[in-house]
Amino acid sequence: MSEQWRVVDLCGFEGELRSMRGGVEVCPEEGTSTIIPVAEVAVVLVGMKVNLSAAVLHRLAEADVALLFCDWRGIPEGGCYSWSDHGRVAARHRAQAEVSLPRKKNAWARLIRAKIEGQASVLENLKIRGGGELLALADQVRSGDPGNIEAQAARFYWSRTLGRGVGRQPSAGQLIGANACLDYGYSVLRGHLMRAVLAAGLAPALGVFHRGRGNAFALADDLIEPFRPAIDEVALRLPDTASPSDREVKQLLVAAASQRFDSDGHGIPTVAEGLAQSFGRYVEGDLDRLRVLSWQGPSVVGVGEWDGG
Repeated sequence: MSEQWRVVDLCGFEGELRSMRGGVEVCPEEGTSTIIPVAEVAVVLVGMKVNLSAAVLHRLAEADVALLFCDWRGIPEGGCYSWSDHGRVAARHRAQAEVSLPRKKNAWARLIRAKIEGQASVLENLKIRGGGELLALADQVRSGDPGNIEAQAARFYWSRTLGRGVGRQPSAGQLIGANACLDYGYSVLRGHLMRAVLAAGLAPALGVFHRGRGNAFALADDLIEPFRPAIDEVALRLPDTASPSDREVKQLLVAAASQRFDSDGHGIPTVAEGLAQSFGRYVEGDLDRLRVLSWQGPSVVGVGEWDGG
C-alpha cells in the first residue's frame, strides 16, 4: 500500500478520538495516547466503541481524510467524506468513472482468469480430476471474456464438485449442504471486499463487470471473484449434512474468509485490501496492468503471467 493512501484501522479500538492541531489524538480507555498526523492519512476506520466529537469530524474533513463507521464485524456502514473537488477520494471516483472500456475489459479478464486458476487448484487439492481442463480454459480467457469462458468453467467445475444432479444453486433457500455453506461463506467474504473497496476510496457502485441500479457494491462483486475458491475448498470438504446454522460450521466458514491467501502469509482481508488499492492505482493510470493473485491452497499462491491478449 502506498504511503499516500494510508489507512488507519480503529475498528477494535475502545476509547476516544480528540481533535488537535495538525492531527487527531487517539486516547484508549487504558494506556498511552498516540497522535495521528492527518496529513499522512487517507482513510480512518472506526468501530462501535469509539467516541468522537464534531471537532474530530471537522479536522478529518479539513485534511481530506475519509472516516468510515464500521459494524461489529468491521464492515463499513456509512462514512464522512470531504466535499472538496480536489480531494483524494473525489479524484479516485472521477478516475474510476472515466476509465476506458478496454481497461475495464482487461481488468475483468484478469479477475476471471485468476478465479478459474483457483478453481483448478481446488480440484487438485480435493483429489478431483479436471484441474488440467480448467487451466486450459483459463488460458483461453481474453479481454472482456467474449467467449464467456467463465460460464464454461463454472459448469465444468460445479459438475465435478457438486455433481451433475446438484449443481451450484446460489440463494436457493437451502439450510443444509454445500450450497448453503457456500452462500454463507461468500456473504462473509463479500463483507471483506466491501471494506477493502471503501478503504481504497473507490466508488462501490461503479463495477468492472457487475452493474445494476440496485447493487450498491457492484465493484466488491467483481473483486471478490479470485477469492471464491478459498471458500469453496473449505465448504466442499464439509459433510452433506453441514449447515451454517450450526455454530461450529459457521465459525469454520468465517475463518475460511480470513485464511492465509498469499505466499507471504497474508490473510484474505489484507490481500483484498491490496487488490482494491491496486485497482485504484490502475484506474488512475499508475499501473498498466492489474496484478491478481490466484488461490492454490492454504500455503501457496500463484500469479497468472497472462499478458492481456
